[in-house]
Amino acid sequence: MNEQHVEYQEKVLRAPNGLGILLLNIVLMLAAVAGIVFSAMQLSANGSSGGMVALLVVCIFYWCLPCWLLFAGIKVLGPNEALVLTLFGTYVGTLKGEGIFFVNPFCTSVNPAAQSASEAALTHLSKEENPSSGKIVKAAAMSKKLSLKTMTLNNDKQKINDLLGNPIVIGIAVIWHIEDTAKAVFAVDNYQEFLSIQSDAALRNTVRLYPYDVSEGGDEKSLRGSSQEIAGVLAEEIQKRVECAGLRIEEARITTLAYAPEIAAAMLQRQQASAVVDARKMIVEGAVGMVEMALDELNRKQVVELDDERKAQMVSNLMVVLCAGKDAQPVVNSGSIY
Repeated sequence: MNEQHVEYQEKVLRAPNGLGILLLNIVLMLAAVAGIVFSAMQLSANGSSGGMVALLVVCIFYWCLPCWLLFAGIKVLGPNEALVLTLFGTYVGTLKGEGIFFVNPFCTSVNPAAQSASEAALTHLSKEENPSSGKIVKAAAMSKKLSLKTMTLNNDKQKINDLLGNPIVIGIAVIWHIEDTAKAVFAVDNYQEFLSIQSDAALRNTVRLYPYDVSEGGDEKSLRGSSQEIAGVLAEEIQKRVECAGLRIEEARITTLAYAPEIAAAMLQRQQASAVVDARKMIVEGAVGMVEMALDELNRKQVVELDDERKAQMVSNLMVVLCAGKDAQPVVNSGSIY
């Protein structure tokens, strides 16, 4: 038999203000206590009376059950918080907005992420044998509220091969928030773990499409030189993967980018050699310009007449002086240049 997959859509629940019901319930509880005391005193003083017995039974019944049910229906939400409510396993709606509300007391709130986090915390505390902290975690785990705030996901750094096969270490930060609470709770088992896994998968697929650095003379995108474009591609890739979970990716940024330790030293030498070559090219271009300017000035001012052989020797000397890595040692010639 084929099972039909049900896709839930968020339904905002319009619940009445719970402050009035809370105050009314407190007043009725006090009245029930007064009724119990009054009826007990009348029964002990005047004997059995049908009216007093009925009053005593009603007050005791209200104190034992209805007043606590009314308290169970009171829900308090802060800014950017929500409650996904189910009634006997059926999704009834999502409670949003800050304030105090009253809902069906038999409704239960659902948040698989909070349950998983509390179980992990309890497991960690059980190993540390800290009972007092365990009670605090259990109390915190009872809160099933979903946070609608913008949150940041920082996964561990990964070692991934780039387009050229070079292993690199890369880490990202994902800015996200819950857009559809029903999908986040019912479509996946744990939306936080789902986001973490899908972010890692999207990062691997994206990194394999680009080199770490652009090749010499190339104009293709690279992880180091095109961080803005790569961040946009990465955010789109993650968004496609988590759309089914009702999550919205606001931004994805690369926080760590480096060669893996096993090739870092070799790549550093390569970068240093490339920098030296680029510097030498610049020096040669400048030296050629200076030599050309010196010859033009000598000819223009007619300081000295040089034949082709002497010009070649002068150019050679100037190039050696200008391109040398050390200061030149002058040689004074007091005789004729011929």
